[in-house]
Amino acid sequence: MKYVIDPAPQAAAPVAGSDARFPVRRVYCVGRNYAAHAREMGHDPDREPPFFFMKPADALVTGGADMPYPVATSDLHHEIEMVVALGKGGRDIPVSAASDLIWGYGVGLDMTRRDLQGEAKKLGRPWDMGKGFDKSAPLAPLHPVSATGLIEDGEIWLDVNGKRRQQSTLKALIWSVSETISYLSGLVELHPGDLIFSGTPEGVAAVGRGDVLHGHVDGLSDLHVRIT
Repeated sequence: MKYVIDPAPQAAAPVAGSDARFPVRRVYCVGRNYAAHAREMGHDPDREPPFFFMKPADALVTGGADMPYPVATSDLHHEIEMVVALGKGGRDIPVSAASDLIWGYGVGLDMTRRDLQGEAKKLGRPWDMGKGFDKSAPLAPLHPVSATGLIEDGEIWLDVNGKRRQQSTLKALIWSVSETISYLSGLVELHPGDLIFSGTPEGVAAVGRGDVLHGHVDGLSDLHVRIT
């Protein structure tokens, strides 16, 4: 096929223990999927179904690269999450079959320009510029489910400069990974290569230039990011 301009390179994530890469199609993020985090953001977690926002696939920061402090904000927040990589797709997937779509898992950060997001909320506008900015999605290497098995529990935490900021367990998710996949597949058709950031626990807070972030989910490669 002939293009009128050069096409963008394929966004991809590293795979643990391999030179292969996982091609990334779309990046979906679940909002307020831990009850304590929903409360710290001023919401009642018992009254809403899951909702989603998106980041561009090329917002990924991989390979241990630094994350530049973004423009147009003075309130950059961290949100540690387990990321689910899909190897199969479909529509209207029942919860009982949702885990069949999972290719693997990783540790990610949903970095947020909180001041821009807060202003958008007040004005009833989309969150895109608060969430989907350049290099807003650091990601550790993905682990195939064939090696890890289905991950349904385990510790999740984030340290900033060696001090614990966020800590919880995957069992504390309001909507499980299978429930999230099922619900999302009723809104859009899912495809191989899609990533789902599954939600963040309480303790989100601001970071600045020079801060070092260390994220962890049991059984997966840790995520190390320095803000520059």
